[in-house]
Amino acid sequence: MLLQTSSAPLPALSALHQMRRAGDFLDCYRIASPMAPRAAAEIITNFPIWAQLLVKLRGLVTTPFGLKQSGPEGVDSVGFFPVISETPDELIAGFDDKHLNFCVSTIQQDGYVYLATWVSPHNIGGRIYLATILPFHILIARNALVRVARHSNTGQSGGDSLEAQ
Repeated sequence: MLLQTSSAPLPALSALHQMRRAGDFLDCYRIASPMAPRAAAEIITNFPIWAQLLVKLRGLVTTPFGLKQSGPEGVDSVGFFPVISETPDELIAGFDDKHLNFCVSTIQQDGYVYLATWVSPHNIGGRIYLATILPFHILIARNALVRVARHSNTGQSGGDSLEAQ
């Protein structure tokens, strides 16, 4: 069975609409799945090994610049992202850093799981960072949704596959 992600408009119910300003980055993908936002977010942030290696590489490169490597300890989180808000239809997680603000939204609507990412760069460093990681972000986001759909269909996340289209 081919599991296909597609680019989609951000659903109207998303709280990310209130955050978005001119110059911000926002993308949104969706895949057919009945999974609830919290459960989907847990799978999405449980990165496969290849993505974990990219995150570690990011950490090595950005640590000298004082960028955060994770959110605060002891708060409700999915993966290493602190939960900012949660409703029955949407979970938003992310954090602010000196170069940009970042949120990921997981939405359940009409039999689809949506994964949206909002980034608000603060300066040229944030814009350079975003441009550098964007190809990897797209690959990771699409793969994450495929893993959500696989889990919905089989109970297995199939995390190590690079298949993402």
